[in-house]
Amino acid sequence: LQRDAKGQYLFDLLCHHLNLLEKDYFGIRFVDPDKQRHWLEFTKSVVKQMRAQPPFTMCFRVKFYPTDPAALKEEITRYLVFLQIKRDLYHGRLLCKTSDAALLAAYILQAEIGDYDPGKHPEGYSSKFQFFPKHSEKLERKIAEIHKSELSGQTPATSELNFLRKAQTLETYGVDPHPCKDVSGNAAFLAFTPFGFVVLQGNKRVHFIKWNEVTKMKFEGKTFYLYVSQKEEKKIVLTYFAPTPEACKHLWKCGIENQAFYKLEKSSQVRTVSSSNLFFKGSRFRYSGRVAKEVMESSAKIKREPPEIHRAGLVPSRSCPSITHGPRLSSVPRTRRRAVHISIMEGLESLRDSAHSTPVRSASHGDAFVGPGRSGRAESSERVAVIADESYSPADSVLPTPVAEHSLELMLLSRQANGAPCSIEEEKESEAGTPAAEAEGELRALCPGAGGLGPAQAQQVNKFVLSVLRLLLVTVGLLFVLLLLLIVLTESDLDTAFFRDIRQTPEFEQFHYQYFCPLRRWFACKLRAVVNLLIDT
Repeated sequence: LQRDAKGQYLFDLLCHHLNLLEKDYFGIRFVDPDKQRHWLEFTKSVVKQMRAQPPFTMCFRVKFYPTDPAALKEEITRYLVFLQIKRDLYHGRLLCKTSDAALLAAYILQAEIGDYDPGKHPEGYSSKFQFFPKHSEKLERKIAEIHKSELSGQTPATSELNFLRKAQTLETYGVDPHPCKDVSGNAAFLAFTPFGFVVLQGNKRVHFIKWNEVTKMKFEGKTFYLYVSQKEEKKIVLTYFAPTPEACKHLWKCGIENQAFYKLEKSSQVRTVSSSNLFFKGSRFRYSGRVAKEVMESSAKIKREPPEIHRAGLVPSRSCPSITHGPRLSSVPRTRRRAVHISIMEGLESLRDSAHSTPVRSASHGDAFVGPGRSGRAESSERVAVIADESYSPADSVLPTPVAEHSLELMLLSRQANGAPCSIEEEKESEAGTPAAEAEGELRALCPGAGGLGPAQAQQVNKFVLSVLRLLLVTVGLLFVLLLLLIVLTESDLDTAFFRDIRQTPEFEQFHYQYFCPLRRWFACKLRAVVNLLIDT
């Protein structure tokens, strides 16, 4: 990449390589040296957003989950969303009851190995696949039973579509959790979904706020504020505390982008948002993409021969360990369409760090969903919905963030499984618990870097300088306005009622004759002296 290449250029290059047209749902994620995740901003230079030294490692992710993934226009888009949700399921972000978990896992099995074959799939074959952070033998038997008896004959595309339809009905669909604490100090996970703002504690959803009820989001340091206006003019403010100021700012920016994408009717309604009420304080941010309604309208106009999808075989990976190394088995032969090689391994490698996005931890609770759903039903932020039962209790993932080590195809999409942002000790622990594998969906941009201050110091200096410049700009602006008003009052012939009332006040007359007139005479004398000096010279 050129040093001044924008994020949009890199993203467009990747989507062209994938032959992806419905690209507004996706984004590029990276982790800074402090293990804080960020979304690559498309309007800014790639190099300027990086705080690490090149080569840079980034990951292709679903940024905005489709409201109805089954309604996506193209199969390639559905397949990429399928990979993302499968990864969410494995890392404990998509919580559900045991029965739902078994069905989802069976769909994955059918999509990736095809119909059950006694000669190729011995007893207990489902136990060798890792669909969840942990699961029981009873769940494994249930997965195999559904795969054998209910899904025979489904093509990979059909199984993936059924998987998306089922996942979309779950309460935690689209959740990318941000770890925080509430005002009582209790751990919680904040998330933004296609339907609104969600707060999760344990395996319960304790708050659900629709997007049209969210009036404002702001942050100060580590504190995040969500202003809510509900029915009967009831206004509440939810307050949460992020681990670091950087994590809080990332949470705020994610909220601004998600609200703009899902709530607005068109992108021309997007406005720049400030994190503070004061002009010279806080951060300013503006969502730069299209909104959901525009994306769906654009997708409906797509008319092309569907690109061929080369689904990856079952390869062991840190994200979704499996057992088969050969090509995937398809229950129905697929005709070859336009040859566009899309090589995407299963699972989408984890993007994990200590400061953000720890998977939601599930506890022991009842079996049924309780409380409000995601439809048009009235929602109360104080009601609690149980979203998982004790038989399906995903734990925190220990999988590190990958760092690319191999060369790239078209400078993108490397495959490897090193976990860079974690320490050596964390990496060794991860390698002891999961098989070595190639990562999925990674991309690395080779860019020239620059030295200087440390990343944290440079960021603090930049924030301080920016704050001082804003304060100086506001001060100069106010003085300039006051000077213009003074000149108009003293030198102009305007005789409006407003100016006449000011001129007739004793304070203004005293200021005019005792201060302004002598100052004007002194300034005129000095100006004449300078002019005469120039003439003599």
